[in-house]
Amino acid sequence: MRWEPLALAHDDAAALPGLNRLAGLVRTVRTPDFAGITFHEVHCRSGLNRVPSTSPMPFGWTVNPYRGCSHACVYCFARNTHTYLEFDSGADFDSEIVVKTNIGAVVAREVQSPRWAREHVAMGTNTDPYQRAEGRYQLMPEIIRALAGSGTPFSILTKGTVLARDLPVLAAARTDVPIGMGVSLALLDPALQAVLEPGTPTPRARLELIRRIRDAGLPCGVLIAPVLPHLTDSAEQLDAVVAEVVEAGATGISCVPLHLRPGAREWFLRWLGQHHPELTETYLRLYAHGSTLPRPYRERLQATVRELARSHGLASGTDQLRGLPGDETAGFPAGSMPDLPARPAEEPATLF
Repeated sequence: MRWEPLALAHDDAAALPGLNRLAGLVRTVRTPDFAGITFHEVHCRSGLNRVPSTSPMPFGWTVNPYRGCSHACVYCFARNTHTYLEFDSGADFDSEIVVKTNIGAVVAREVQSPRWAREHVAMGTNTDPYQRAEGRYQLMPEIIRALAGSGTPFSILTKGTVLARDLPVLAAARTDVPIGMGVSLALLDPALQAVLEPGTPTPRARLELIRRIRDAGLPCGVLIAPVLPHLTDSAEQLDAVVAEVVEAGATGISCVPLHLRPGAREWFLRWLGQHHPELTETYLRLYAHGSTLPRPYRERLQATVRELARSHGLASGTDQLRGLPGDETAGFPAGSMPDLPARPAEEPATLF
């Protein structure tokens, strides 16, 4: 990908729905290099987001440089957050991307406050910080340096191979603070990946990213997520994924089954009806009582992945990935994954 010649210099004065709710909007731009995607560049007032105390997540703070995600994963649990801007949770989430262009400087200021307690900060909790646009905007290096320079431990979960660009920065940061690295990979079938996660790097590219992270001397956990009933959950499919990620050098494995919150639920079921209509009634039964799968399914899945990891010579489970952000409910013991708040915090009040 040629990033250097890319210039986002074409202003679009059209007022899209919800833009009046984008505080700090600087400009809206499009470029042929990102066909079909519109970027809304904003100046944010706060970069550190406090996770609500009622949340079951194993971390208290997040940083999200982007809202919306060009990975376009049809199952993404964060889709409903786009409706707070009066965008839709379907196509708009994939193509109307909010970019917090000043977030590095804002985080650097916040972590220097005497009130900042240097608690763990998770990235990749809402949308991917290494989605394709990061190759142009380059927001993450400044964020990483700000956190590490202040003595703040952090973790990153991503599907994005753009992260490889920042491996020297991350290796340097690890000399100052504890960091966690995680790659999300749920399947190996390139045909299914192309329709399920059309904007993501291929499974083979993500396996190579794991190798590069490990070659840089960094730990790398793998989150097999989300696991989709009757599509990616057979013992043979899971064994193939575990074998590949262990061979690539993963230092830990955990898994998360598909979590269908409002917003994601409707978009995913629409996709399922188009690509696998024979499974629609099965999914409606499985998710008849909420956004999580029945407990027996989750327990079997966790036990299967733990046993597969052991059979390939690697421990699995939450201890290996503790503190890493997850697609939905990473970091919970087998069978204990609760429903999360219906509306996760994305833009809280200014921190300090």
